[in-house]
Amino acid sequence: MKTGDKTKNFTLPDQNGDEHTLSDYRGKWVLLYFYPKDDTPGCTKEACTIRDHFSEFKKANLVVLGVSVDSVESHKKFEEKYGLPFTLLADEKKEVVKKYDVWREKLMFGKKYLGVKRMSFLIDPDQRIAKIYKSVKPSEHAEQILNDLKNLMSIK
Repeated sequence: MKTGDKTKNFTLPDQNGDEHTLSDYRGKWVLLYFYPKDDTPGCTKEACTIRDHFSEFKKANLVVLGVSVDSVESHKKFEEKYGLPFTLLADEKKEVVKKYDVWREKLMFGKKYLGVKRMSFLIDPDQRIAKIYKSVKPSEHAEQILNDLKNLMSIK
């Protein structure tokens, strides 16, 4: 996928078991962020940084959808432990992570395995990809998104 492409629609359950379909958010800006695993250091840092900037995201009418292959139950615990005010989607069948090409071979301690690459997609109100974040720094990501969103909204 590349900037300007139409998004690939999907439906996934959130941390409460409620279904969310991407196309239901047509007309709004959406941050679709993929992360490896609930309650791990980098993923917690990223989620909490987004949480800490969430009021600014709301003012910009930005919907935040976090996606990992963890379960609904795992997402619920993660949300409650850190007071996350946004939607976490459970892609246990790995369909969406494959659709968005973030299910990749990774390397840790010399061992290869398949997992979710930390990536984000900023989606415009017409459901096109406005920006792809291929290299995400968890502690800086929220501010980067806000800056890009301000620039993109002033262009539109």
